[in-house]
Amino acid sequence: MATTKGAKILVECLKREGVEIAFGIPGGVNLPTFDALYDSGINVILTVHEQGAAHMADGYARATGK
Repeated sequence: MATTKGAKILVECLKREGVEIAFGIPGGVNLPTFDALYDSGINVILTVHEQGAAHMADGYARATGK
């Protein structure tokens, strides 16, 4: 039986919803997610703090309407 990793499923769902950009900090338990994002075509903006990522995502959403 073939298995699919959760990170790959998450990224496939993001792509299906039209996500073009993601903000965050790679490391620890979320490395598989960033590995899946790397090959997905979704642009990734790396940040140095979680609050910065949240504010960037909020600003992007407000500026683009996405």
